[in-house]
Amino acid sequence: MNYPAFFDQVKTIDLHDPLAQILGVSADGLMRYSYLDAVKLAGHSCPTVAGAYLMTLKGLECLYPEGPAERGGLRVELSAAQSEGVAGVIGAVAGLLTGAAGEGGFKGLGGRFSRRDLLRFASSQAAELRLRRLDSGAAVDLAYHPEIAPPPAGLQPLMQRLLSGQASAEEQVEFGRLWQERVRAILIDHADDHGLVVVTPRP
Repeated sequence: MNYPAFFDQVKTIDLHDPLAQILGVSADGLMRYSYLDAVKLAGHSCPTVAGAYLMTLKGLECLYPEGPAERGGLRVELSAAQSEGVAGVIGAVAGLLTGAAGEGGFKGLGGRFSRRDLLRFASSQAAELRLRRLDSGAAVDLAYHPEIAPPPAGLQPLMQRLLSGQASAEEQVEFGRLWQERVRAILIDHADDHGLVVVTPRP
């Protein structure tokens, strides 16, 4: 697969998945996810996918400071309805990384390892995204502010030409380059800016 080189520079996420371990997928249960995995799930790379990846990454680091997070051991809640804005995309990426699923998720083995109903939309909590550990109850709220990395100059006019069907082949290539340049800025240049992803621990 030919993809932008900066994808490989994005921090990966290590998790322990007890279901993968018991079913023989991973001998020690350790699983590593990358930004490319999120891109493959979504089918594209954009500021929303980047933000969902970063919010989940930062949330897991906050909740599991001493080791890999337990995949399947978290509840994921979003304040927006699944059909509202980009909530569905954010939920899909967070679900991929945490193992949390909606009502169609894996129902478990003998009462263990269930992933069903761990991903919830239109939650009454006010956070854009909330991750909560099932074992301790500790939670973290995440908010994403992509405006910290504004679009490159020239992107918007090219988008208008592309959507109207007037863009040349060269302009289409340039649009893709500029689009991914903003994603790169979010994931590489601003990844550790406190204002990009605001992390708020909850009791």
